[in-house]
Amino acid sequence: MKIGFIGCGKMSSALVKGLLQKGVVRPEQVWLSDAVGTAVEGLAKETGAHAMDHNSEVVRESEVVVLCVKPGDVQKALQEVSSELGGKLLVSIAAGVSIATLEAAAGPTVKVVRVMPNTPAMVQQGASAYALGTLGSEAEAGRVEEIFGAVGVVGRVKESLLDAVTGLSGSGPAYVYLMIEALADGGVLMGLPRDLALKLAAQTVTGAAQMVLDTGLHPAVLRDAVTSPGGTTIAGLEVMEAAGVRSGLMGAVRASAERSRELGRS
Repeated sequence: MKIGFIGCGKMSSALVKGLLQKGVVRPEQVWLSDAVGTAVEGLAKETGAHAMDHNSEVVRESEVVVLCVKPGDVQKALQEVSSELGGKLLVSIAAGVSIATLEAAAGPTVKVVRVMPNTPAMVQQGASAYALGTLGSEAEAGRVEEIFGAVGVVGRVKESLLDAVTGLSGSGPAYVYLMIEALADGGVLMGLPRDLALKLAAQTVTGAAQMVLDTGLHPAVLRDAVTSPGGTTIAGLEVMEAAGVRSGLMGAVRASAERSRELGRS
C-alpha cells in the first residue's frame, strides 16, 4: 500500500509509526507533507518516509491519502490536490467535516472515508470509528481497518453516529485522566506519596480496562467480583453513586456529542 499523509501532527505521527511497526507498510511506501517544513522533516527523519514540499506530490504518489489537517484547513487542502485525487481513497480525520463536504471538495470519483480517532493512538491504544462515503466499499473499509487497527481498535458506524463516537472515545481520554487524577488525590489524602498514588491510580485504570477487553465480561460482573458484602469496595461505591459519578460520565458523553453536532453544522 502506498500511503500519503497531508499534515504531520501527533495523529499522523502515531499512524505512520504504528503502520511501520506492524509491518503494514515500509518507509519507502509513505509520503508526507505539511505546511510546517520542520514537522515534515522531523517525521521523515524519524521514520524514513518521504518528505515532500507540496501536498499534490504526496497525492500523486499515493493510493491512500490520509487528511490530517485542522477542520478549517480542509477546503484549502482539497482544492490544492483535487486534480490528483481521482479514483483514490481519501481518509479524513478532520473533526466535524461531513462526508458530503469532503466529497464535494475532493471530486466525484474520490472514495471518501471519515474517521474519528483518539489520542491514545500515540501509544498504540487508540479507539477509532469510521463511516464510509458514497463510493465506499468493503475494500475501502478493509484498508481503513488495516490503517487504524495498527494503532488500536477500530469499528464501523453510520456517519450520524460519529458525534456519539466523539463524545465517548474522542473526548473520553480527558474524562479518564480526570478520574486518574482524582483517584491519585484520594490516595494522597489517605497518606500515600504523590508519585506512588499516581502510578497506582493509572495502573489500576489500565488493568481494569484490560480485564474488560480480555474477558469479554460486562463491567458490572467484574465489579461484583471485587465487591464483598459489607466490605471496603461497596463502601466506596456507595459514595460514588451518591456523588452522581455514573450520571456525570453519561452526561459528559452526551454534552460532548451534542457539541460535536453543533460544530459540524457551523
